[in-house]
Amino acid sequence: MFIKQLYTGCLSEAAYYIESEGEAAIIDPLRDTAGYVDLANARKASIRYIFETHFHADFVSGHLDLQKATGAPIVYGPSTETNFPIHLAKDGELFKLGKLTIEVIHTPGHTLESTCYLLRDEQNAAYALFTGDTLFVGDVGRPDLSSGNLSKEELASMLFDSLQQKVATLPDEVLVYPAHGAGSSCGKNLGPETHSTIGEQKKTNYALQPQTREAFIKAVTDGLGLPPQYFPINARINKEGYDSLDGILQQGLTPLSVDEFKALAKDEEVIVLDTRPASQFTEQFVPGSIFIGLEGRFAEWAGSLLPFEKPIILVTEPGQEEESVVRLARVGFSKMQGYLKGGIEAWKAAGEQIDLIIDVEADELAMDLPFDNNLVVVDVRRETEFADGHVAGAVNLPLNEMTDPGTMANIQETQNLYVHCAGGYRSVIASSLLKRQGIHNLHNVLGGWNAIKGQKGIDTVKENSVLN
Repeated sequence: MFIKQLYTGCLSEAAYYIESEGEAAIIDPLRDTAGYVDLANARKASIRYIFETHFHADFVSGHLDLQKATGAPIVYGPSTETNFPIHLAKDGELFKLGKLTIEVIHTPGHTLESTCYLLRDEQNAAYALFTGDTLFVGDVGRPDLSSGNLSKEELASMLFDSLQQKVATLPDEVLVYPAHGAGSSCGKNLGPETHSTIGEQKKTNYALQPQTREAFIKAVTDGLGLPPQYFPINARINKEGYDSLDGILQQGLTPLSVDEFKALAKDEEVIVLDTRPASQFTEQFVPGSIFIGLEGRFAEWAGSLLPFEKPIILVTEPGQEEESVVRLARVGFSKMQGYLKGGIEAWKAAGEQIDLIIDVEADELAMDLPFDNNLVVVDVRRETEFADGHVAGAVNLPLNEMTDPGTMANIQETQNLYVHCAGGYRSVIASSLLKRQGIHNLHNVLGGWNAIKGQKGIDTVKENSVLN
């Protein structure tokens, strides 16, 4: 028996490779599937099954491309309806994989079709449960992303039954392999570990504690923020199908000369996306660019902030063109038109205009605050982060709400804006969006709240009423 967790940090996503006697299965593959095929080839194995735990909302799965590459059937659990051929498994159905057995356990609640897969070893003993979004380490999948018409409370009630009757009854030593780790928006507060055991989760996970159905529903549904806006788009793509990644890569990796890039950028429908590190972007960028750097939660912020229907042209670090296109494709973008050949240096060498964002340290903010009546601190963290501590008098403009220019209506060009987030990544994204809206009198506070909160001369407050 061979099991490998294939974890992608920027999406907090885990796919799985299982193998026995030269036969392999993939669970919850990402859209870029070459790594799975290469792993099987390197181990002289053939991929026999592609198991999906549910319709993923936070990324586009690789099930279709992997099926084309391997001929393996795509397996979904009960209650699944798709626009492409699948093996619709029954609850309790068994799949042989070499000397191993994979048992289908239908666990509705996160979504209607949510299914766990129980791996049984050579002696048919329960060994590992691949839980998808039904059970995480320290949390469970949010019940408000269903493709059906049920309320989150109705789905949470289903999840209660799935956990109590099917998951918690497994032996304590059974390994738990979830589809996501910390940082994912598919749950409220996922733990830092990416695997656990049934016994450990019964001790530590609030959702597996002895409790009434009503208490469970309240615990699971309380405090749910709005899911990222791209979640329904990705879920629909996974259900209906998508274009091959190869075609998207071919178009997205078109090198564009400065003149070709400039001509495309003149179209107001075209998004200029810069994926370089924040420190490079603030020093120089193509005017009108939106910054979302590969070093952060790139795919999640791209899906949350960028329109899927508009063409995208890219400015990247040399050698990061394909990585940028692949990561965009992972969350459903398909209209990448090419990248600036030679990057920002080619743009500068051609004599084209550049823009910049002024970076300042937290101590400079402290010096300016008492003497600048026009100074406005713009905090782009989420509301709960803001409530837990912020600069006195700061304006909270959460980055995830900056897709609508109306959210910036109270920001004036005449104001002296100091923009910050928690550590410095989101504030650069926000600054690029503000500049794109014609607001240029701004500074990016390096280190964000982490640097500000201990700085002498800056008054900070908490809003406990928001937290309670």
